[in-house]
Amino acid sequence: QVQLVESGGGLVQAGGSLRLSCTASGRTFSNYVVGWFRQTPGKEREFVATIAWDGSTTLQANSVKGRFTISRGSAKNTVYLQMNSLKPEDTAIYYCAANPAPYSNTAYYTETDYQYWGQGTQVTVSE
Repeated sequence: QVQLVESGGGLVQAGGSLRLSCTASGRTFSNYVVGWFRQTPGKEREFVATIAWDGSTTLQANSVKGRFTISRGSAKNTVYLQMNSLKPEDTAIYYCAANPAPYSNTAYYTETDYQYWGQGTQVTVSE
């Protein structure tokens, strides 16, 4: 069982930055692919970014490419989502997710590929 805790959300003005953290409780992210998703009321959860467990593969949604960066922390149990040039349309609850990976460079961008989910952290971007 992997327990995930997100942190770092908050209120920021458009053009600002936030860094979200996803921390695995009781274990490291070794052999796990980690992804970030987001959801707004009335909409389906959408893919934001993912990173392979060895860090060699990263993918970002087109809507955030060039603004958001996913990375693994040196402590091996944390994954970050650096969000720059935030826009009001980035407002959402952000979730991190993890799943065992068959290969070190595997990355998933589909919600159904992930078994473990955090509770989410709210990000609000004002005009």
